[in-house]
Amino acid sequence: MQRQGQDPDGESSSKRAAAPPKRNPVKREPFRPGLFFREVRSELRQVAWPNRAEVVNYTSVTLITLLSLMALIFLLNYGFAHLIFWLYNV
Repeated sequence: MQRQGQDPDGESSSKRAAAPPKRNPVKREPFRPGLFFREVRSELRQVAWPNRAEVVNYTSVTLITLLSLMALIFLLNYGFAHLIFWLYNV
């Protein structure tokens, strides 16, 4: 086990870690709304937007999965509740 102030070999270390160099603060340009919205519009043009059929397909898969998980959780909760009531004869 390495002790504080010693090398992994067990010898005492007189070397200290060098302090990290000071960083110059980054100069930021002022916020320009026109430039910002032009850049946003430019980025949105590069997005691969889904067509209507893909949106309907993804939505239906999501809803079916959501409803299935809701039913599973409901059934497990209902079953465990009845099991607990049966165990404690309430």
